[in-house]
Amino acid sequence: MAVRPSPSESLSTPVDGVEVLGALSPSRAGDFMTCPLLYRFRAVDRLPEPPSPEAARGTLVHQVLEDLFDLPAAGRTPDRARDLLVPTWERLLESEPELAEMFTGEGPEVVGWLDSCRDVLDRYFSLEDPRLLEPAERELYVEALLDSRLLLRGFVDRLDVAPDGRIRVVDYKTGKAVPPHLEGKALFQMKFYALVIWRTRGVVPAMLQLVYLGNGELLRYVPDEGDLLATERKVEAIWRAIQRATETGDWRPNRSRLCDWCSFRDLCPEWGGTPPPLPEVAPADPGDLTPEDVD
Repeated sequence: MAVRPSPSESLSTPVDGVEVLGALSPSRAGDFMTCPLLYRFRAVDRLPEPPSPEAARGTLVHQVLEDLFDLPAAGRTPDRARDLLVPTWERLLESEPELAEMFTGEGPEVVGWLDSCRDVLDRYFSLEDPRLLEPAERELYVEALLDSRLLLRGFVDRLDVAPDGRIRVVDYKTGKAVPPHLEGKALFQMKFYALVIWRTRGVVPAMLQLVYLGNGELLRYVPDEGDLLATERKVEAIWRAIQRATETGDWRPNRSRLCDWCSFRDLCPEWGGTPPPLPEVAPADPGDLTPEDVD
């Protein structure tokens, strides 16, 4: 999928009088932890990736849920969400025509995919009743400059604020819930957002909630300052490791089961491939936001 213009260009707050070390988003940090070579391909080489039905489903469902909350509370029903699906898909195709490349055939293939998106939307209503919710923020761009001069940024799907000021950070996932032994990795993104909110608002979120629409499960976590300080140390360590790899050119692949879904396997030495030469000029902002951050 083509990378959309980064919202950081228009939304990022100028940092006056501070030499920022760099910027990091949850997806970029996750890429490096998964595989440094994957990070390089995406953040340094900026290699294009073909659109995938899974990523497009996430984009479409997120947008429908965003539009749903624009409606009066009484109108946020399953039938209304289904009505929004096709018009929203048509708008996405207008802005990103390359999405049509996902489907080799006509009619039935697209219809089946849209049906799968409709199933995901229906599952949302088994987990929450949007008629009872009035989010304080949706698709909220957040950023914070740490004392180390590392800039953290990303997009939060939804922020709920209770009358007493307690904050709940909500993120929608169109895939299935991860097994318990991988929950820590899944929560990293949420702790990342919680850290940014804490640093900018001075309030530790009371709840982090992942909404898994693939199988209708919720993962909730209550963070504390210790969690967020540990997350801060972790992201700073990730950035230092990225800087070392940048300086040495040592972007080691990390072979795992996730390789089965990697767009760059043909270029990976672990699979008999050869990475392209590093670009002569490094990108101005390797920590720029990705479509995964926005969706």
